[in-house]
Amino acid sequence: MKEWLRSIPAVHELQNHGEFLDLLNESQLDHSQLTKQLKNTLEQIRYSIINDQWQGAIPGTTQFIDELFTTMKVKVKKQLSYTIEKVINATGTILHTNLGRARLSKKAIRHVVETAHNYSNLEYKLNEGERGSRHSHVETLLKDITGAEAAMVVNNNASAVYLVLRALAKNKEVIVSRGQLVEIGGSFRISSIMEESGALLKEVGTTNKTHLYDYENAVSAETAIVMKVHTSNFKVVGFTKSVETEELIELTKRLEGVVFYEDLGSGVLYDFRKHGIGEEPVVKEVIELGADVVTFSGDKLLGGPQAGIIVGKKCVIDRLKKHQLARVVRVDKMTLAALEGTLIDYARSETAMRNIPTIRDLLVSLNELDERSKAFVTKLLQRTNRFQAKVFQDASQVGGGTMPDVLLPTMVIALKHESLTAEQLARKLRTESKPAIIARIQKDEFLLDLRTVTPEEEDILLEALQNINPS
Repeated sequence: MKEWLRSIPAVHELQNHGEFLDLLNESQLDHSQLTKQLKNTLEQIRYSIINDQWQGAIPGTTQFIDELFTTMKVKVKKQLSYTIEKVINATGTILHTNLGRARLSKKAIRHVVETAHNYSNLEYKLNEGERGSRHSHVETLLKDITGAEAAMVVNNNASAVYLVLRALAKNKEVIVSRGQLVEIGGSFRISSIMEESGALLKEVGTTNKTHLYDYENAVSAETAIVMKVHTSNFKVVGFTKSVETEELIELTKRLEGVVFYEDLGSGVLYDFRKHGIGEEPVVKEVIELGADVVTFSGDKLLGGPQAGIIVGKKCVIDRLKKHQLARVVRVDKMTLAALEGTLIDYARSETAMRNIPTIRDLLVSLNELDERSKAFVTKLLQRTNRFQAKVFQDASQVGGGTMPDVLLPTMVIALKHESLTAEQLARKLRTESKPAIIARIQKDEFLLDLRTVTPEEEDILLEALQNINPS
Protein backbone atom coordinates (compact mmCIF):
# COMPACT_ATOMS: atom_id res chain seq x y z
CA MET A 1 0.00 0.00 0.00
CA LYS A 2 2.78 2.45 0.92
CA GLU A 3 4.57 1.64 -2.32
CA TRP A 4 1.43 2.39 -4.29
CA LEU A 5 0.97 5.70 -2.49
CA ARG A 6 4.59 6.68 -3.20
CA SER A 7 4.10 5.76 -6.87
CA ILE A 8 1.32 8.27 -7.41
CA PRO A 9 2.82 11.09 -9.54
CA ALA A 10 3.17 14.53 -8.00
CA VAL A 11 0.66 17.21 -8.93
CA HIS A 12 3.25 19.38 -10.70
CA GLU A 13 4.26 16.42 -12.88
CA LEU A 14 0.66 15.74 -13.89
CA GLN A 15 0.11 19.44 -14.62
CA ASN A 16 2.74 19.20 -17.35
CA HIS A 17 1.27 16.04 -18.84
CA GLY A 18 -0.21 16.34 -22.33
CA GLU A 19 -3.58 14.99 -21.18
CA PHE A 20 -3.84 17.71 -18.54
CA LEU A 21 -2.96 20.42 -21.05
CA ASP A 22 -5.44 19.04 -23.58
CA LEU A 23 -8.20 18.94 -20.96
CA LEU A 24 -7.32 22.49 -19.90
CA ASN A 25 -7.79 23.64 -23.48
CA GLU A 26 -10.97 21.66 -24.14
CA SER A 27 -12.76 22.58 -20.91
CA GLN A 28 -11.64 26.24 -20.88
CA LEU A 29 -11.37 25.94 -17.13
CA ASP A 30 -8.97 28.19 -15.29
CA HIS A 31 -5.63 26.45 -14.54
CA SER A 32 -6.28 26.63 -10.79
CA GLN A 33 -9.77 25.15 -11.20
CA LEU A 34 -8.52 22.16 -13.16
CA THR A 35 -5.68 21.71 -10.66
CA LYS A 36 -8.25 21.62 -7.87
CA GLN A 37 -10.13 18.90 -9.74
CA LEU A 38 -6.86 17.00 -10.17
CA LYS A 39 -6.05 17.23 -6.46
CA ASN A 40 -9.54 16.06 -5.51
CA THR A 41 -9.24 13.07 -7.84
CA LEU A 42 -5.85 12.12 -6.41
CA GLU A 43 -7.18 12.47 -2.88
CA GLN A 44 -10.03 10.08 -3.67
CA ILE A 45 -7.55 7.57 -5.12
CA ARG A 46 -5.36 7.77 -2.00
CA TYR A 47 -8.41 7.25 0.20
CA SER A 48 -9.40 4.15 -1.81
CA ILE A 49 -5.89 2.71 -1.56
CA ILE A 50 -5.62 3.34 2.19
CA ASN A 51 -9.01 1.71 2.77
CA ASP A 52 -8.20 -1.24 0.51
CA GLN A 53 -10.93 -0.24 -1.96
CA TRP A 54 -8.81 0.65 -5.00
CA GLN A 55 -9.64 -1.48 -8.04
CA GLY A 56 -7.91 0.53 -10.74
CA ALA A 57 -4.51 0.23 -12.38
CA ILE A 58 -1.34 0.11 -10.29
CA PRO A 59 -0.09 3.66 -9.56
CA GLY A 60 2.98 4.67 -11.56
CA THR A 61 1.95 2.75 -14.67
CA THR A 62 0.84 4.25 -17.99
CA GLN A 63 -2.56 2.64 -17.52
CA PHE A 64 -2.94 4.42 -14.17
CA ILE A 65 -2.28 7.79 -15.82
CA ASP A 66 -4.81 7.01 -18.56
CA GLU A 67 -7.45 6.03 -16.00
CA LEU A 68 -6.70 9.13 -13.93
CA PHE A 69 -7.34 11.52 -16.80
CA THR A 70 -10.35 9.54 -18.01
CA THR A 71 -11.85 9.98 -14.53
CA MET A 72 -11.02 13.69 -14.61
CA LYS A 73 -12.67 14.13 -18.00
CA VAL A 74 -15.86 12.57 -16.69
CA LYS A 75 -15.80 14.82 -13.61
CA VAL A 76 -15.11 17.96 -15.62
CA LYS A 77 -17.91 17.12 -18.05
CA LYS A 78 -20.30 16.65 -15.14
CA GLN A 79 -19.08 19.85 -13.50
CA LEU A 80 -19.76 21.87 -16.66
CA SER A 81 -23.05 20.21 -17.62
CA TYR A 82 -26.43 21.85 -17.15
CA THR A 83 -28.42 20.47 -14.25
CA ILE A 84 -31.71 21.71 -15.69
CA GLU A 85 -32.33 19.61 -18.75
CA LYS A 86 -35.13 18.70 -21.13
CA VAL A 87 -37.29 15.73 -20.26
CA ILE A 88 -40.16 14.12 -22.15
CA ASN A 89 -43.31 14.12 -20.04
CA ALA A 90 -45.23 10.97 -20.98
CA THR A 91 -47.28 10.93 -17.77
CA GLY A 92 -50.26 12.79 -19.24
CA THR A 93 -50.19 15.26 -16.33
CA ILE A 94 -50.28 18.61 -18.10
CA LEU A 95 -49.11 20.94 -15.31
CA HIS A 96 -46.60 18.57 -13.72
CA THR A 97 -45.03 20.63 -10.91
CA ASN A 98 -41.91 18.43 -10.76
CA LEU A 99 -41.42 18.79 -14.50
CA GLY A 100 -41.75 22.57 -14.74
CA ARG A 101 -45.53 23.03 -15.04
CA ALA A 102 -46.71 24.89 -18.16
CA ARG A 103 -44.77 24.66 -21.41
CA LEU A 104 -44.52 27.92 -23.32
CA SER A 105 -45.92 28.43 -26.79
CA LYS A 106 -43.54 28.79 -29.72
CA LYS A 107 -44.49 32.46 -29.99
CA ALA A 108 -43.64 33.08 -26.35
CA ILE A 109 -40.32 31.23 -26.67
CA ARG A 110 -39.30 33.27 -29.72
CA HIS A 111 -40.14 36.47 -27.86
CA VAL A 112 -38.04 35.40 -24.85
CA VAL A 113 -35.05 34.54 -27.05
CA GLU A 114 -35.28 37.82 -28.96
CA THR A 115 -35.58 39.81 -25.71
CA ALA A 116 -32.73 37.95 -24.00
CA HIS A 117 -30.42 38.20 -27.00
CA ASN A 118 -30.77 41.95 -27.46
CA TYR A 119 -31.24 45.21 -25.65
CA SER A 120 -34.90 46.10 -25.25
CA ASN A 121 -37.22 48.93 -24.27
CA LEU A 122 -37.90 47.28 -20.90
CA GLU A 123 -38.12 50.63 -19.09
CA TYR A 124 -37.93 53.07 -21.97
CA LYS A 125 -40.61 54.93 -23.96
CA LEU A 126 -39.46 54.90 -27.57
CA ASN A 127 -41.83 57.63 -28.76
CA GLU A 128 -41.09 60.02 -25.91
CA GLY A 129 -37.40 59.14 -25.54
CA GLU A 130 -37.72 58.92 -21.76
CA ARG A 131 -37.83 56.38 -18.95
CA GLY A 132 -40.88 54.14 -18.84
CA SER A 133 -42.30 51.39 -16.63
CA ARG A 134 -41.82 47.66 -17.07
CA HIS A 135 -45.45 47.20 -15.95
CA SER A 136 -46.68 48.77 -19.19
CA HIS A 137 -45.68 45.91 -21.49
CA VAL A 138 -48.36 43.48 -20.32
CA GLU A 139 -50.74 45.81 -18.52
CA THR A 140 -52.72 46.77 -21.61
CA LEU A 141 -53.10 43.13 -22.63
CA LEU A 142 -54.23 42.11 -19.15
CA LYS A 143 -56.72 44.98 -19.02
CA ASP A 144 -58.18 44.00 -22.39
CA ILE A 145 -58.39 40.29 -21.55
CA THR A 146 -59.75 40.60 -18.00
CA GLY A 147 -61.65 43.88 -18.21
CA ALA A 148 -59.71 45.26 -15.23
CA GLU A 149 -58.85 48.95 -14.87
CA ALA A 150 -55.18 48.22 -14.15
CA ALA A 151 -52.70 45.36 -13.75
CA MET A 152 -49.20 44.49 -12.64
CA VAL A 153 -47.00 41.39 -12.51
CA VAL A 154 -44.73 40.03 -9.77
CA ASN A 155 -42.54 36.93 -9.61
CA ASN A 156 -45.16 34.39 -8.44
CA ASN A 157 -48.62 34.24 -6.96
CA ALA A 158 -47.31 33.84 -3.41
CA SER A 159 -45.57 37.20 -3.89
CA ALA A 160 -48.77 38.68 -5.28
CA VAL A 161 -50.72 37.58 -2.19
CA TYR A 162 -48.00 38.88 0.11
CA LEU A 163 -47.80 42.25 -1.65
CA VAL A 164 -51.56 42.79 -1.55
CA LEU A 165 -51.79 41.94 2.15
CA ARG A 166 -48.72 43.97 3.08
CA ALA A 167 -49.63 47.05 1.08
CA LEU A 168 -53.35 47.13 1.85
CA ALA A 169 -53.72 45.57 5.29
CA LYS A 170 -50.56 45.88 7.39
CA ASN A 171 -51.65 46.04 11.04
CA LYS A 172 -55.27 45.81 9.85
CA GLU A 173 -57.77 42.97 9.83
CA VAL A 174 -58.35 40.62 6.89
CA ILE A 175 -61.52 38.55 7.12
CA VAL A 176 -61.26 35.03 5.66
CA SER A 177 -63.46 31.95 5.90
CA ARG A 178 -61.91 29.08 7.87
CA GLY A 179 -62.71 26.81 4.95
CA GLN A 180 -60.36 28.84 2.75
CA LEU A 181 -57.23 28.85 4.90
CA VAL A 182 -55.47 26.66 2.38
CA GLU A 183 -51.97 25.27 2.15
CA ILE A 184 -50.56 25.29 -1.38
CA GLY A 185 -47.44 23.34 -2.37
CA GLY A 186 -44.20 23.77 -0.33
CA SER A 187 -45.98 24.63 2.94
CA PHE A 188 -47.31 27.96 1.64
CA ARG A 189 -50.22 28.70 3.95
CA ILE A 190 -52.57 31.66 3.72
CA SER A 191 -52.48 32.06 7.49
CA SER A 192 -48.67 32.04 7.59
CA ILE A 193 -48.22 34.45 4.69
CA MET A 194 -50.74 36.77 6.31
CA GLU A 195 -48.77 36.71 9.56
CA GLU A 196 -45.55 37.50 7.67
CA SER A 197 -47.23 40.38 5.85
CA GLY A 198 -48.26 42.08 9.08
CA ALA A 199 -51.97 41.71 8.32
CA LEU A 200 -54.22 40.45 11.12
CA LEU A 201 -56.15 37.32 10.24
CA LYS A 202 -59.77 37.25 11.33
CA GLU A 203 -61.27 33.81 10.73
CA VAL A 204 -65.02 33.40 10.23
CA GLY A 205 -67.36 30.46 9.83
CA THR A 206 -66.29 26.84 10.06
CA THR A 207 -64.30 24.47 7.87
CA ASN A 208 -67.35 23.35 5.91
CA LYS A 209 -69.89 26.17 6.36
CA THR A 210 -69.55 29.95 6.25
CA HIS A 211 -72.49 32.35 5.90
CA LEU A 212 -72.72 35.98 4.86
CA TYR A 213 -73.67 36.97 8.39
CA ASP A 214 -70.35 35.54 9.61
CA TYR A 215 -68.55 38.19 7.55
CA GLU A 216 -71.01 40.93 8.53
CA ASN A 217 -70.58 40.19 12.23
CA ALA A 218 -66.80 40.17 11.91
CA VAL A 219 -66.45 43.61 10.31
CA SER A 220 -64.95 46.27 12.57
CA ALA A 221 -63.25 49.65 12.31
CA GLU A 222 -59.97 47.76 11.87
CA THR A 223 -61.12 45.76 8.83
CA ALA A 224 -59.12 46.48 5.66
CA ILE A 225 -59.89 43.50 3.43
CA VAL A 226 -62.57 40.89 2.95
CA MET A 227 -60.65 38.09 1.28
CA LYS A 228 -61.86 35.09 -0.65
CA VAL A 229 -59.40 32.31 -1.47
CA HIS A 230 -60.43 30.05 -4.32
CA THR A 231 -59.81 26.48 -3.16
CA SER A 232 -58.35 25.38 -6.47
CA ASN A 233 -56.26 22.50 -5.08
CA PHE A 234 -58.95 20.65 -3.10
CA LYS A 235 -62.71 20.19 -2.85
CA VAL A 236 -64.97 20.07 0.21
CA VAL A 237 -68.11 18.04 -0.45
CA GLY A 238 -71.15 17.10 1.56
CA PHE A 239 -72.71 19.41 4.14
CA THR A 240 -71.12 22.66 2.94
CA LYS A 241 -71.91 26.33 2.50
CA SER A 242 -69.79 29.21 1.20
CA VAL A 243 -70.54 32.80 0.33
CA GLU A 244 -70.50 33.71 -3.35
CA THR A 245 -68.17 36.39 -4.67
CA GLU A 246 -70.98 38.76 -5.66
CA GLU A 247 -72.40 38.67 -2.13
CA LEU A 248 -69.05 39.60 -0.62
CA ILE A 249 -68.58 42.39 -3.17
CA GLU A 250 -71.99 43.82 -2.27
CA LEU A 251 -70.99 43.68 1.39
CA THR A 252 -67.71 45.58 0.87
CA LYS A 253 -69.47 48.21 -1.24
CA ARG A 254 -71.40 49.14 1.89
CA LEU A 255 -68.23 49.39 3.96
CA GLU A 256 -66.11 52.50 3.57
CA GLY A 257 -62.43 51.79 3.04
CA VAL A 258 -62.79 47.97 2.89
CA VAL A 259 -61.38 46.19 -0.14
CA PHE A 260 -62.71 42.95 -1.61
CA TYR A 261 -59.80 40.74 -2.66
CA GLU A 262 -60.04 37.34 -4.32
CA ASP A 263 -57.07 35.05 -4.85
CA LEU A 264 -58.00 32.78 -7.76
CA GLY A 265 -54.80 30.74 -7.66
CA SER A 266 -54.80 28.92 -11.00
CA GLY A 267 -55.63 31.93 -13.17
CA VAL A 268 -58.17 30.91 -15.81
CA LEU A 269 -58.47 33.23 -18.81
CA TYR A 270 -60.13 30.62 -21.05
CA ASP A 271 -63.49 29.16 -20.03
CA PHE A 272 -62.87 25.40 -19.80
CA ARG A 273 -66.36 24.88 -18.35
CA LYS A 274 -67.95 25.05 -21.80
CA HIS A 275 -66.01 21.90 -22.65
CA GLY A 276 -67.20 20.22 -19.45
CA ILE A 277 -63.77 20.58 -17.83
CA GLY A 278 -63.88 21.71 -14.21
CA GLU A 279 -65.64 24.65 -12.64
CA GLU A 280 -62.81 27.18 -12.43
CA PRO A 281 -64.06 30.80 -12.54
CA VAL A 282 -62.72 32.98 -15.34
CA VAL A 283 -60.83 36.04 -14.11
CA LYS A 284 -62.89 38.37 -16.32
CA GLU A 285 -66.11 37.25 -14.62
CA VAL A 286 -64.78 38.08 -11.16
CA ILE A 287 -63.65 41.52 -12.35
CA GLU A 288 -67.06 42.15 -13.96
CA LEU A 289 -68.72 41.37 -10.63
CA GLY A 290 -66.79 44.31 -9.17
CA ALA A 291 -63.82 42.80 -7.32
CA ASP A 292 -61.32 45.43 -6.18
CA VAL A 293 -58.27 43.21 -6.67
CA VAL A 294 -57.68 39.69 -7.99
CA THR A 295 -54.47 37.63 -8.01
CA PHE A 296 -53.57 34.47 -9.93
CA SER A 297 -50.67 32.43 -11.31
CA GLY A 298 -49.04 32.68 -14.71
CA ASP A 299 -47.72 29.13 -15.08
CA LYS A 300 -50.80 27.08 -14.28
CA LEU A 301 -53.99 27.12 -16.32
CA LEU A 302 -52.98 30.38 -17.98
CA GLY A 303 -50.14 28.44 -19.63
CA GLY A 304 -47.37 31.01 -19.34
CA PRO A 305 -44.22 31.56 -17.24
CA GLN A 306 -44.05 31.57 -13.46
CA ALA A 307 -45.55 34.89 -12.42
CA GLY A 308 -48.04 36.41 -10.02
CA ILE A 309 -50.59 38.53 -11.85
CA ILE A 310 -52.56 41.24 -10.06
CA VAL A 311 -55.55 42.93 -11.71
CA GLY A 312 -58.25 45.21 -10.39
CA LYS A 313 -59.30 48.78 -9.70
CA LYS A 314 -56.75 51.39 -10.74
CA CYS A 315 -56.73 53.08 -7.33
CA VAL A 316 -55.80 49.76 -5.69
CA ILE A 317 -53.20 48.68 -8.27
CA ASP A 318 -51.56 52.11 -8.10
CA ARG A 319 -51.05 51.65 -4.36
CA LEU A 320 -49.41 48.30 -5.00
CA LYS A 321 -47.13 49.67 -7.72
CA LYS A 322 -45.91 52.44 -5.42
CA HIS A 323 -45.21 50.15 -2.48
CA GLN A 324 -41.51 49.53 -1.72
CA LEU A 325 -42.07 45.78 -1.81
CA ALA A 326 -43.09 45.96 -5.48
CA ARG A 327 -39.43 46.32 -6.46
CA VAL A 328 -38.45 43.34 -4.32
CA VAL A 329 -40.89 41.01 -6.11
CA ARG A 330 -40.74 42.46 -9.62
CA VAL A 331 -40.15 40.25 -12.66
CA ASP A 332 -37.32 40.36 -15.18
CA LYS A 333 -37.46 41.04 -18.92
CA MET A 334 -37.59 37.36 -19.93
CA THR A 335 -40.61 36.63 -17.74
CA LEU A 336 -42.39 39.66 -19.17
CA ALA A 337 -41.50 38.59 -22.71
CA ALA A 338 -42.84 35.06 -22.08
CA LEU A 339 -46.01 36.41 -20.52
CA GLU A 340 -46.55 38.94 -23.32
CA GLY A 341 -46.01 36.21 -25.93
CA THR A 342 -48.63 34.07 -24.17
CA LEU A 343 -51.20 36.82 -23.58
CA ILE A 344 -51.18 37.94 -27.21
CA ASP A 345 -52.81 34.65 -28.19
CA TYR A 346 -55.52 35.23 -25.57
CA ALA A 347 -56.11 38.69 -27.01
CA ARG A 348 -56.58 37.33 -30.54
CA SER A 349 -59.14 34.54 -30.66
CA GLU A 350 -60.08 31.15 -29.27
CA THR A 351 -58.35 29.59 -32.26
CA ALA A 352 -55.11 31.40 -31.40
CA MET A 353 -55.43 30.31 -27.77
CA ARG A 354 -54.87 26.72 -28.90
CA ASN A 355 -51.29 27.71 -29.73
CA ILE A 356 -50.75 27.64 -25.97
CA PRO A 357 -49.67 24.06 -25.04
CA THR A 358 -51.64 23.98 -21.78
CA ILE A 359 -54.92 24.82 -23.51
CA ARG A 360 -54.16 22.55 -26.47
CA ASP A 361 -53.33 19.58 -24.22
CA LEU A 362 -56.41 20.11 -22.05
CA LEU A 363 -58.73 20.21 -25.05
CA VAL A 364 -57.24 17.46 -27.24
CA SER A 365 -59.92 14.96 -28.24
CA LEU A 366 -60.08 11.35 -27.16
CA ASN A 367 -60.25 10.28 -30.83
CA GLU A 368 -57.01 12.08 -31.64
CA LEU A 369 -55.26 10.48 -28.68
CA ASP A 370 -56.60 7.07 -29.70
CA GLU A 371 -55.32 7.45 -33.27
CA ARG A 372 -51.91 8.69 -32.15
CA SER A 373 -51.53 5.92 -29.57
CA LYS A 374 -52.42 3.14 -32.01
CA ALA A 375 -50.11 4.57 -34.65
CA PHE A 376 -47.32 4.75 -32.07
CA VAL A 377 -47.77 1.09 -31.11
CA THR A 378 -47.71 0.04 -34.77
CA LYS A 379 -44.43 1.88 -35.34
CA LEU A 380 -42.90 0.47 -32.16
CA LEU A 381 -43.74 -3.14 -32.97
CA GLN A 382 -42.35 -2.67 -36.49
CA ARG A 383 -39.02 -1.61 -34.98
CA THR A 384 -38.64 -4.14 -32.18
CA ASN A 385 -40.18 -7.41 -31.00
CA ARG A 386 -39.15 -6.93 -27.36
CA PHE A 387 -42.46 -5.40 -26.30
CA GLN A 388 -46.06 -6.37 -25.91
CA ALA A 389 -48.37 -3.38 -26.19
CA LYS A 390 -52.01 -2.50 -25.74
CA VAL A 391 -54.00 0.74 -25.91
CA PHE A 392 -56.89 1.40 -23.57
CA GLN A 393 -58.90 4.28 -22.13
CA ASP A 394 -57.75 5.80 -18.85
CA ALA A 395 -57.59 9.28 -17.29
CA SER A 396 -55.12 12.16 -17.21
CA GLN A 397 -54.73 14.70 -14.42
CA VAL A 398 -54.45 18.44 -14.94
CA GLY A 399 -51.79 18.75 -12.23
CA GLY A 400 -50.11 21.73 -10.60
CA GLY A 401 -52.66 21.76 -7.78
CA THR A 402 -55.44 22.72 -10.20
CA MET A 403 -58.81 21.09 -10.87
CA PRO A 404 -58.21 18.34 -8.27
CA ASP A 405 -61.54 16.65 -9.01
CA VAL A 406 -61.12 16.66 -12.80
CA LEU A 407 -60.03 13.53 -14.63
CA LEU A 408 -59.56 13.96 -18.37
CA PRO A 409 -60.54 10.92 -20.47
CA THR A 410 -57.41 9.78 -22.30
CA MET A 411 -55.84 6.84 -24.10
CA VAL A 412 -52.75 5.19 -22.68
CA ILE A 413 -50.23 2.74 -24.08
CA ALA A 414 -49.34 -0.12 -21.73
CA LEU A 415 -45.96 -1.66 -22.54
CA LYS A 416 -44.55 -4.94 -21.29
CA HIS A 417 -40.87 -5.65 -21.98
CA GLU A 418 -39.68 -9.22 -22.54
CA SER A 419 -37.15 -9.07 -19.68
CA LEU A 420 -37.68 -5.84 -17.73
CA THR A 421 -40.28 -5.10 -15.09
CA ALA A 422 -42.33 -1.91 -15.30
CA GLU A 423 -40.13 -0.32 -12.60
CA GLN A 424 -36.91 -1.31 -14.40
CA LEU A 425 -38.18 -0.01 -17.72
CA ALA A 426 -39.21 3.30 -16.15
CA ARG A 427 -35.83 3.67 -14.45
CA LYS A 428 -33.87 2.98 -17.64
CA LEU A 429 -35.86 5.52 -19.63
CA ARG A 430 -35.47 8.04 -16.83
CA THR A 431 -31.72 7.60 -16.27
CA GLU A 432 -30.27 6.33 -19.54
CA SER A 433 -32.32 8.07 -22.20
CA LYS A 434 -31.29 11.53 -23.41
CA PRO A 435 -33.55 13.36 -23.01
CA ALA A 436 -34.90 11.56 -19.97
CA ILE A 437 -38.37 10.07 -20.42
CA ILE A 438 -40.83 10.21 -17.52
CA ALA A 439 -43.79 7.83 -17.68
CA ARG A 440 -46.15 6.47 -15.05
CA ILE A 441 -46.62 3.11 -13.43
CA GLN A 442 -50.12 2.06 -12.53
CA LYS A 443 -51.01 -1.34 -11.09
CA ASP A 444 -47.55 -2.61 -12.07
CA GLU A 445 -48.08 -1.53 -15.69
CA PHE A 446 -45.76 0.82 -17.56
CA LEU A 447 -47.98 3.48 -19.16
CA LEU A 448 -47.36 6.18 -21.75
CA ASP A 449 -49.91 8.98 -22.17
CA LEU A 450 -49.30 10.91 -25.39
CA ARG A 451 -51.46 13.83 -24.24
CA THR A 452 -48.28 15.56 -23.01
CA VAL A 453 -45.95 14.23 -25.73
CA THR A 454 -45.48 16.30 -28.88
CA PRO A 455 -45.38 14.56 -32.31
CA GLU A 456 -41.67 15.45 -32.51
CA GLU A 457 -41.05 13.82 -29.15
CA GLU A 458 -42.78 10.63 -30.30
CA ASP A 459 -39.84 9.88 -32.60
CA ILE A 460 -37.38 10.31 -29.71
CA LEU A 461 -39.54 8.07 -27.54
CA LEU A 462 -39.69 5.37 -30.24
CA GLU A 463 -35.93 5.43 -30.68
CA ALA A 464 -35.31 5.23 -26.93
CA LEU A 465 -37.62 2.20 -26.60
CA GLN A 466 -36.06 0.52 -29.61
CA ASN A 467 -32.51 0.97 -28.29
CA ILE A 468 -33.12 0.20 -24.64
CA ASN A 469 -30.41 -2.02 -23.14
CA PRO A 470 -31.93 -4.77 -20.97
CA SER A 471 -28.66 -5.48 -19.14
